[in-house]
Amino acid sequence: MHSIAVYQEHFLVHLENEKILKEPKNLYEPIDYILRLGGKRMRPVLTLLSTEIFDADFKNALSAATAVEVFHNFSLVHDDIMDDAPLRRGKETVHEKWNLNTGILSGDAMLILAYQYFESYEPSIFRELAKLFSKTALEVCEGQQYDVDFETRDDVSISEYLKMIEYKTAVLVGAAMKMGAIIAETSDENANLIYDFGLNLGIAFQLQDDYLDCFGNPETFGKQVGGDIIENKKTYLYLKAMEFAKAEEREQLLHLYSIQPNDNSDKIESVKEFFNQTGASKATQKAIEDYTMKAFETLTKMQIGEEKKMVLRTFGEKLMKRDV
Repeated sequence: MHSIAVYQEHFLVHLENEKILKEPKNLYEPIDYILRLGGKRMRPVLTLLSTEIFDADFKNALSAATAVEVFHNFSLVHDDIMDDAPLRRGKETVHEKWNLNTGILSGDAMLILAYQYFESYEPSIFRELAKLFSKTALEVCEGQQYDVDFETRDDVSISEYLKMIEYKTAVLVGAAMKMGAIIAETSDENANLIYDFGLNLGIAFQLQDDYLDCFGNPETFGKQVGGDIIENKKTYLYLKAMEFAKAEEREQLLHLYSIQPNDNSDKIESVKEFFNQTGASKATQKAIEDYTMKAFETLTKMQIGEEKKMVLRTFGEKLMKRDV
């Protein structure tokens, strides 16, 4: 087994060699731009890692890992358009740097390119990868629509929210890992178990993102702490606070989520206090732990050596201890 840093290095070299610069340049330059903005590259790394977990050469999975990364960035380009976001990873978003039509069209091209990266695999593996990818891509779109719908609803339930983050975020983590299993041609049981591992870790990851957005260290988190509160996003923290709060407290929280003051610092502090007082912050930390443990439970059934189970467990533990 290799370290995460080694997988990242090999993937970045492969990505560099996959330069997508051809005519018309106004279609392909934005694609090259978004792919080189950086990021943790967690999803493609997981594809490489899971390939090696099941005793195959991780280099065989570089094309599938690229497909995962291209698709993920496609979703970011279109998400940024929907959110009218000016920045992505501290740089101009594609639609801001070019224009709205270029963002839409380049995003569309990325979705097609992602499929093309599977063409290097033999027919039986290609079929399995494409089938999984189609299912996952549709679920990501469904998750995004749920997220949009929730912005105008005051009756979102915990189960609906969990389904939204499962589709919008976690299914791609699960699929990235299952692709490695498919390429390694392991058993269906192993492939399904590593999917479940990634899915539950993905849910825990997103819940932790919600938590860090509110309670993270501004110096390490990499974006504005309290951003979800400023945008009145109904995160897991908010939904739990509404569940636990008394009637009068609920009214106060609803009021805070209906205002847009010029200076948000008081609003952020008031909402954070609500989250702590109601027990929502502790409930969120408990949910993060529960989903992480749920991921680890799949390891007991996986037909791999104990040292490889430990690699997956260590990865999960590091992910859950992050402050960024």
